Amino acid sequence: MSPTPTQIEEFDRAAPEPSATETATFALGCFWGPDAQFGALDGVVRTRVGYAGGTKADPTYRSLGGHTEAFQIDYDPEAQSFADLLDLAFRGHDPNQQTRKTQYQNIIFVGSPDQRETLTDFLDSRGYTADGIATRVEQLSRFHPAEDYHQKYSLRNQQSLLTTFEEAGYDDDAIRESPAAAKLNAYAAGHDIGDEHDLGTADNRTVHST
Repeated sequence: MSPTPTQIEEFDRAAPEPSATETATFALGCFWGPDAQFGALDGVVRTRVGYAGGTKADPTYRSLGGHTEAFQIDYDPEAQSFADLLDLAFRGHDPNQQTRKTQYQNIIFVGSPDQRETLTDFLDSRGYTADGIATRVEQLSRFHPAEDYHQKYSLRNQQSLLTTFEEAGYDDDAIRESPAAAKLNAYAAGHDIGDEHDLGTADNRTVHST
């Protein structure tokens, strides 16, 4: 079964406000997959995909200008730590290998001094240094949201889910920033989002995949 518009609206109203969350930004290849994977995590409230790491003022998918496909995670620091997010990010790629194509490179973007300190401690605990791995470590200067059709890609390929958001009056920006959309995008990609999320999926054990 699919969620109802009321379930989506109630879920989003109950989610932590942006002021109560922190943001992490990573690049781990094509952004559709990790956007859904990280969106399934407890404590992750919102996700979005976009472009970062380059100098072009207004990158697009067809004109990246040195940027890399990246994704952002807004998370509740009381439920999820930056170190835990780093652990998942590094388990998802080999830090000793890097693709030549800038669009799909692996990058850990640092958004604050605390994140840099946590990253340094994380790498040290695994015998790495920022300069000694192929994964790029960069200070985040700006994140450019990608085009609407890239946001919540797996959800958008499940018409019944997308229709529910449209019936609830959500436009593209609202879908991009919706906590319910983050969870349902993960669900549509085949990830377990847990029965505690009242989004109409607990009784539906058929995996929605793209």
